[in-house]
Amino acid sequence: MDTTPSPATAAPATVEAGTGRAPLLDQQLCFALYSTSLAMSKIYRKLLRGLGLTYSQYLVMLVLWEKDEQTVSALGERLFLDSATLTPLLKRMEAAELLTRTRAAVDERQVIIQLTARGDALRAQAARLPPSILQATRCSVEQVVDMKQQLDALRASLMAAG
Repeated sequence: MDTTPSPATAAPATVEAGTGRAPLLDQQLCFALYSTSLAMSKIYRKLLRGLGLTYSQYLVMLVLWEKDEQTVSALGERLFLDSATLTPLLKRMEAAELLTRTRAAVDERQVIIQLTARGDALRAQAARLPPSILQATRCSVEQVVDMKQQLDALRASLMAAG
């Protein structure tokens, strides 16, 4: 199925007030982002199967590989997730012996997340993923970098809009 937009659908939809016409799906930025996210998740799911990780777990691991020993709240801020969403995920990862959850001595309300040796060992295997993802996109490194910058700016604008 060819999903390349035609010139008629490439521009954002402008619906005149009072016409009663519904917006067209293929003209919606939200749908382009949503369907692209689904396609990207499908590629990651296949690649992460060999690591025994889900995509959400992979994101947690990426943050911990950058800087180990973080609070749940720090992880949540970095991943744009609240603790109610993150805590069950972290418990499953602890059960899989990828990380430990320890109450902070100074403030028992804080939980410190730390990689185990097993979790840290996955880092080398995970390093093989980016080239596969780049190949799947059929984009150049420069195109991917530009796209990411545009998406970061879009996210910031949307978050500021509330």
